[in-house]
Amino acid sequence: MKSINLNIAPIGKNREEMIGEYILEHGATVRGAAAYFGISKSTVHKDVSSRLRRTDHELYVRVKEVLDKNKAERHIRGGEATRRKYMIRRQYSQNQSKTAL
Repeated sequence: MKSINLNIAPIGKNREEMIGEYILEHGATVRGAAAYFGISKSTVHKDVSSRLRRTDHELYVRVKEVLDKNKAERHIRGGEATRRKYMIRRQYSQNQSKTAL
């Protein structure tokens, strides 16, 4: 994923608006937006929960819906990651036992 330099923002665009638009367009999580923009998760959260609310309330409401959806699905993504982890471990151990024979 390519990151973007927020110091070269388009004229008239605030950082929080750019982050909010990115989250809407990509359905991104706070973590994903932080990685894309090269800033901390805390900064993204502060920008979209406080600053965006004051600068562009309509965008804030739409971004909040995406983030609430992501939060509601968080336990599912975590469970999937755990399932993949153990599946890979099982495949690795099966391959190791086959090569030992």
